[in-house]
Formats: sequence, structure tokens, C-alpha cells
Amino acid sequence: MDRKLLQYLVEYLVKESEAHGCALPPAAADAAHDDLASASADELWLAFRSLVNVRPPWPAPAEFLAAQDELLQGLIADAGVATLADTTPSPTDPRLRLWRGDITTLAVDAIVNAANSGMTGCWAPLHYCIDNAIHTFAGVQLRAACAKAMAAQGHPEPTAQAKVTDAYNLPARYVIHTVGPIADGRPTDTHRRQLTECYQACLDAVAGAGLASIAFCCISTGVFGFPQAEASSIAVATVRRWLDEHPDASMTVVFNVFSETDEHLYRPLLGL
Repeated sequence: MDRKLLQYLVEYLVKESEAHGCALPPAAADAAHDDLASASADELWLAFRSLVNVRPPWPAPAEFLAAQDELLQGLIADAGVATLADTTPSPTDPRLRLWRGDITTLAVDAIVNAANSGMTGCWAPLHYCIDNAIHTFAGVQLRAACAKAMAAQGHPEPTAQAKVTDAYNLPARYVIHTVGPIADGRPTDTHRRQLTECYQACLDAVAGAGLASIAFCCISTGVFGFPQAEASSIAVATVRRWLDEHPDASMTVVFNVFSETDEHLYRPLLGL
């Protein structure tokens, strides 16, 4: 991590928060209290991440954006960017692939974000859900774009739709945001239908944009509580059916998993 960039960015964000009368999140308050000049790169990174997690979609000056973009792109490059060649094809259906890793480092046409109805990211500082990760590494431009879309819409995002935005600093070209059903461990037929529609809506959006590849996260299986085993079955069955019904789409679909549990669920579904 570039410590000089981090210090500049944190100093800017702290001053910006103070100018707007906003309380600093704990990680940023601790770093600022201890003197940013003596803070470690790791401490500054936690301060930076927590500050952008809670930052409203205010305009940002070009100097800040340039420094932020340099930092984030450097961090993603250091983590290692994966491509379709790094994913594992299904031996029974070459249209489908499996990849275990951090979706913010995957270079495909579009990645799917499991969003909430506010559609502007996870506002919990240092929360490590996929919504938080995607917004953090895409940069503050993503929240601004989502906020603009939501202001134009004028109401919360319904479940099982899809919105497409640029991916900004991510190696993917676009982010597709979808709000999954909140099952709380007890999915109903309505929840199952909504989860199916999430996958369909994302695929429709990719096809409509003329894109050739998409990586799905495990929609709704985190804090929304859709049981992982059933969700994975719905995901694979829905994608296969959609591809069969749209033979001209010529699309490659990656199922991105982060945990060993999810990988073990998807492998037999894909014939691996």
C-alpha cells in the first residue's frame, strides 16, 4: 500500500467530514487522534475504508479522485487480477464456470453486486459484505452514480430487478446491482421466485448491454439468510434455463464463490 497516498486521502476525508459536522467512524477517529503522520499503512487503510464506507455521495475534487484511483488500482493489481482463463469450466456445460476468490479482482464484462433497497452500498464502516467490498474498491464514484440513479427513480429498489453501472476502479467493466429476497433462513415460495428473478434480471441486463460474460456472487446467502444449498441449486438451474432460452446470447457465466462451503455446493451442480 502506498502510505503517502493513504495519508493524503485520509487527511482529506477527515477534513471533509469535520467540515460537514459528521462524526468520524472509530477507525478514522483512532488514527486521527494518534496523529496520521505516525499511523501505519494498515491503520491508514482501515481509516480510509471506514471513511469512504460512510461518506455521502458528495462531489469530490479531481485531485482526490486521482489519488483514490491510483491507490485502489494499485491494491487490486497487487492482489492479482483474475480473468476467465483462471476460472474452471463445467465439463458438462462449457457456458458455465466456477471461480473461488474475491470478486473485486475478477476481470469480466460484469460482476453482480448483492445490493440493498437503498442501492448506494453498505454504510457500515469496515463491514466485509460484498456490497461494502465492491463500493470500497470501485471508489466513491460508484456511490455517486447509484445515488443519482436512485434520486431519478424516486423510490427504493424493488427486489429482483437489476441496475447497471460502470465499475470504475474494478477490473470488471460494469457492476450489476440486484436486491435479493430477505429469507432469514426460512425461504418461502415467494422468496424462491424472487431469487430466480434476480438471476434472470441480471442476465437480461447483460444481454441488453451486449456483454459476453458475467460473474454472479451468491445472491441473498449472506445477511439476507437464504440457505446456501437451495440458493446454489436455484442459481445454476435458472442460469442454465435462461441460456437455453436465449441461444443467441453467446454468454459465459461465472459462479463466484468466496467460502469453501459454497465451493463444495457448486462443484457437483456444475459437474466438477
